[in-house]
Amino acid sequence: MFEDRSKEFDRALLMLDITSILIAFFASYGFRFGFSGYDRGNFYEHISILPMIFALILFHLSYFNAYVSPRRMRMVDYVWAVSKSVAAAMTAILGVIFFLKLNFVSRVVIINFTGLILAMLILDRVFIVSYFRRSLNRGEYFLKVLIIGTGNRAIHLSRVLREKVEWGVDIVGYIDPKLDLVGSEVLGVPVLGTVEDISSILKQYVIDEVLLAIPRTLIGDVESIAHACEEEGIKLRIMADLYDLEVARVSLMQLDAIPLLTLEPVALDEGKLFLKRLIDVAAVTLSMPVLLPLMGCVALAIKFDSPGPVFFLQDRVGLKKRQFKMIKFRSMYVGSEGKLKELEHLNEAQGPIFKMTNDPRVTRVGRFIRRTSLDEIPQLLNVLGGSMSLVGPRPMSVRDVNLFDRGIQRKRFSVKPGITCLWQISGRSNLPFSKWLEFDLEYIEKWSLTLDFKILLKTVPVVLRGNGAV
Repeated sequence: MFEDRSKEFDRALLMLDITSILIAFFASYGFRFGFSGYDRGNFYEHISILPMIFALILFHLSYFNAYVSPRRMRMVDYVWAVSKSVAAAMTAILGVIFFLKLNFVSRVVIINFTGLILAMLILDRVFIVSYFRRSLNRGEYFLKVLIIGTGNRAIHLSRVLREKVEWGVDIVGYIDPKLDLVGSEVLGVPVLGTVEDISSILKQYVIDEVLLAIPRTLIGDVESIAHACEEEGIKLRIMADLYDLEVARVSLMQLDAIPLLTLEPVALDEGKLFLKRLIDVAAVTLSMPVLLPLMGCVALAIKFDSPGPVFFLQDRVGLKKRQFKMIKFRSMYVGSEGKLKELEHLNEAQGPIFKMTNDPRVTRVGRFIRRTSLDEIPQLLNVLGGSMSLVGPRPMSVRDVNLFDRGIQRKRFSVKPGITCLWQISGRSNLPFSKWLEFDLEYIEKWSLTLDFKILLKTVPVVLRGNGAV
């Protein structure tokens, strides 16, 4: 119910804004051409730009947070948000009128409309904020809840409700499985009875919602509580953190008649992931006319330098620990993979990775293409194929993954691996594995398209300088 009140607030403010736009537009036209006897053709021409005005103003109001709850916004913040919205929207409208040469639109109407709509949108918010504050003072829209439980989880829930519920909350009381707590108080609110008393309590008190905050050891009582709420037509909510796990996102879906609670350790927006994929494909496709001749030159150099194939394919562990063939230009002599065990004692890296500055398995051309990162270019084919992205944690070999000594290291498999990431712009092979992992986990936690863009921009100078390449 508390989110219902917020939606009602949003809808009410939106309807006020729509009404204000209509009134301001018709009033502005009337001030310019008169409220009677005006030319119908001219009137309908002006009406034709009204959909554009609606779209631009409402978009910018939303973009500049003019619909944020009054609990989190001061009046001065609303005024600033509305001012920016109107300025941006009207600038765009004037730009369209100018470039499309819509000479039939009166500039005076637009100027009048700008001043009127600015004042009216601010007045809308003055009205709604005043109404909101009066409602809170009177408590007429307070959400009345009954909390089942009196432990730490119930106390934490009570405090969050009082701080976060938009239109206020009135905790009617608590119910606890233990009889000896009946009559005591929790945060100044009485414990009304035990779980067995829930039916009589729901009949006696005005209650909007029942919130279940008992430990999982008492989960067996849920069925009787649910039946009691169903009989009274009262909404029941159950705290989802039954196992005290810290996860990025909790969601509920229904499969046929089966409700499934989803705990996601990494919160990734599917729409943004789709956009990330489009950017990957577009960037690789557009770069191919430049890179293909370069790849041809590198391929010829590898063939002349040492016998063997141009490309080297290795099993790497990708998204959700699924293996794929990662493509690189061959930088070692054929058969070098089988000699790794002989060189393990010369490993210069800490953790489950192998690094050797003067690796005897590397060819002459191989040293050059490693130092310049040219050996990584074929991984763009992995990006096109979808097994990798331009930006993401570095895909690791099966050998390295099998040497992981901590479970958290596998969290890197929750996102698609990439060609470059935070480690690439922060030292590359000079970093110890622990720091490498730290950067990968930081990327996963803070991922955004903006972060990807920044990493790509910073990767270019790092690669050109050859920093940390081995």
